[in-house]
Amino acid sequence: MSTLIDEIKTLIIETLNLEDVTVDDIDPDAPLFVEGLGLDSIDALELGVALHKRYGLAPSEDAEEAKQYFASVRRLADYVAAHRNH
Repeated sequence: MSTLIDEIKTLIIETLNLEDVTVDDIDPDAPLFVEGLGLDSIDALELGVALHKRYGLAPSEDAEEAKQYFASVRRLADYVAAHRNH
């Protein structure tokens, strides 16, 4: 799972062009939005597209479900592991 977590951290950094942020800078349990990385809804859309391209994930139509798996890198990795290419 740590490999997938690092892959997702790298995907976030590359997709959102986070300059001066490294994989080691991102706490896998820190919130992605508001606190933590401070991402916003536009970032979520861009990240959703990148996850679809990389892992074949279809975006969730349920806003509450999306909030849950976008809560942190670890939750996102759990979601990817459970749903990719299904």
